[in-house]
Amino acid sequence: MAKNGQPGKGRVGAVKGRTQFQGPNGNWVKRDAGTGRFLDQKTSGSQPFKGVRKEK
Repeated sequence: MAKNGQPGKGRVGAVKGRTQFQGPNGNWVKRDAGTGRFLDQKTSGSQPFKGVRKEK
């Protein structure tokens, strides 16, 4: 029978193939590193996405 993992033990390390940057409106935007397409925009809170590399 399958069991649940340890609580609070989620992603370990960075998300691969994704980058993020802060748009002109102040929201953080997640982008696919290979194709350059926008994937998601974070509108709640001013903190960046967790575990996603920031673009320079």
